[in-house]
Amino acid sequence: MDRLLRRFLSQFIRRGSMTVTTAAGLKFSVGDGSGEPVEVRFVTADAQRRVLINPELGLGEAYMNGEFVVERGSIADALAILLDQADLLPHWAKPWWHLRYLVRHLRQFNPRNRSRSNVAHHYDLDARLYSLFLDADKQYSCAYFETQDATLDDAQLAKKRHVTAKLLVSRGQRVLDIGSGWGGLGLYLAEITGANVTGVTLSTEQLQIANARAAEKGLTQQVRFLLQDYRDIDGQFDRIVSVGMFEHVGARFYTTYFRRCAELLSDDGIMLLHSIGRSQGPDSTNPWIAKYIFPGGYIPSLSEVLPAIEDAGLLVCDIEILRLHYAETLKAWRERFMARREEAVQLYDERFALMWEFYLAACEMTFRKQGMMNFQVQLTKRQGVVPMTRDYIAREEARLRALEGGAKPKLKLAGE
Repeated sequence: MDRLLRRFLSQFIRRGSMTVTTAAGLKFSVGDGSGEPVEVRFVTADAQRRVLINPELGLGEAYMNGEFVVERGSIADALAILLDQADLLPHWAKPWWHLRYLVRHLRQFNPRNRSRSNVAHHYDLDARLYSLFLDADKQYSCAYFETQDATLDDAQLAKKRHVTAKLLVSRGQRVLDIGSGWGGLGLYLAEITGANVTGVTLSTEQLQIANARAAEKGLTQQVRFLLQDYRDIDGQFDRIVSVGMFEHVGARFYTTYFRRCAELLSDDGIMLLHSIGRSQGPDSTNPWIAKYIFPGGYIPSLSEVLPAIEDAGLLVCDIEILRLHYAETLKAWRERFMARREEAVQLYDERFALMWEFYLAACEMTFRKQGMMNFQVQLTKRQGVVPMTRDYIAREEARLRALEGGAKPKLKLAGE
């Protein structure tokens, strides 16, 4: 088996410098010798077998079980090499990909009960875990780095400002936030623009925190957060925003999602969808991510999203691609998590900490080395609702930035 592992890894890893030690003690190097060298070791022969049989699932499981150890460098360094090869997948893993692709709609089948269960799996974890690595406002989505030296908190505030600018929100307008998380964006919209915000989530933990934050700020008459599925929302809204939720809808429900949004959006309304996306066309969810992190989740390609938008009768006014912003966001999360890793072990255990470390590192390197990105799609129901050129976005951002500085009381982030 050692020779088989050496042969397969030598065929796959052509760039970078990695030294591998097998469970039996065989040591060999792969790659072209470029970059910082990384050394890894398999602790058990069983881990080697699982990686050979199904590397996309087996490597993550081996790492979180302590059966795959990085002895020089970090798991992020190892994944940077593995995800930077000419082939996206080792050739021996492609049959598994084809099988997953054939059944992907079944795995993404997200009726109401299953959607709530899937959300609870990830978002109803102990809130203290997220405080270890998120910004003070608990923004759990791609930040917007206006400059390379921006802090995570600055970049997350810039993301809220950028999204709000595209919505052109006026005081008193009704705004629906689909997937409102811990409430940060909804509270920003209410406090800075004077909008009346309804946020919906399927996470009981997020709901409690969001409503508590609204009460602390004295905004309960202006902001309400509900435990509700997007399919069950009633009313009409001047603006609809969704950040980081669409990844949980599932491709089979895209038409349902956009038709419901079209029904909820007023005739002169604007919708802004912010989602992770694929640059390389439809695919299937990584099996390790689907099993341990985001069950039922799926990252869409624009070629899957746009037909559903067209079918719903909505007009696409603007599409912006954010390329490396999420890589930088995930890097900040990973570094923050590693600095407080022992606290995660105390909250859960060592295996959980290894799992979370692998999750953040794998996601970062997927955005940094492969075809993942974020897209923001601006939608309306008729022509002429938004300006003809994009100049207004910068003007709106400047206006919002001035309002942030002059907010009475001053805009506070959670934890301050």
